[in-house]
Amino acid sequence: MVGVFGRSLSFPNKNPSRPRISHHIRSISLPCRSHPLVSQIKDDINQLVSWTSTSKLHQQTTTNLCHGLNRLAELHDTLEDIFQLPHAQESLRRQPRWVENLLQDLLRFIDVYGRFQSSVLAFKEEQSAAQVAVKKRDDSKVILYVKAEKKMAREMEKLVSGIRCVSQNYGVTPTTLVPIGDAEVAGVIVDVIRVTASVSIALFGGIASSLASRKLSWGQLVKLSRSGGSERTEQEGVKELRVESLHSLRKRGDEEVRSALKRMRDLESSLSLIETVSDGVFRALINSQVALLNTRTQ
Repeated sequence: MVGVFGRSLSFPNKNPSRPRISHHIRSISLPCRSHPLVSQIKDDINQLVSWTSTSKLHQQTTTNLCHGLNRLAELHDTLEDIFQLPHAQESLRRQPRWVENLLQDLLRFIDVYGRFQSSVLAFKEEQSAAQVAVKKRDDSKVILYVKAEKKMAREMEKLVSGIRCVSQNYGVTPTTLVPIGDAEVAGVIVDVIRVTASVSIALFGGIASSLASRKLSWGQLVKLSRSGGSERTEQEGVKELRVESLHSLRKRGDEEVRSALKRMRDLESSLSLIETVSDGVFRALINSQVALLNTRTQ
């Protein structure tokens, strides 16, 4: 059997209404009475669907984004437990082709989050060098950082495109719905993939919008520094990851340079926090895939 990462998070147990499914799965079955884990994961899914809907109405923040990522990791923890139920394993073994496609899609999520970790690491190195350049008012080296921002934004956009390709496989409503006893587990698995895509797009799309958005002027930068970043602006993306203009440093005063450095440190801190929380999602995705893979060997 393949090993998995350790974990300890869980959600309270509730029982909302059954989500619809997006694939015609005929043999995935549990007893007529839902297993508590199935009821739990339905509640987890509904909470994340609500989170994604609410996030679209307001500007994203690092705290809220990390909250959604934590919930996503917990969701996959529950999915891993469902994959270990004897009845679920038996049913999944009767659907080898569907399981193979699901394994591939989970692998795509894992690959995307792995690439995200690598991109963040490279960008943080560029930012550390840029902070030294800002202190020295070295415009030539700051230009390299501006290029790194644009590169990071493009990479995030590519990750969004990859996630959307996966989600499109789960967006078709079947013309013939199978009975609830056969479709319940299949339905929640499909909904987990859908909501994983939604949260991931919020993450990568938010970072892309932040780094590619209109630069803050020096006046806005000083104002944000004095207000602690609490004032609302029309910037898109994640509030703490908005980039500021770093051009013509030699012409700027000491206060403006200090403000720029503060914003850069804040951005680095927020990005590090997101990186840490997203690593929890990365590990939970691996555990989900390993648990599913083990259904074929047990």
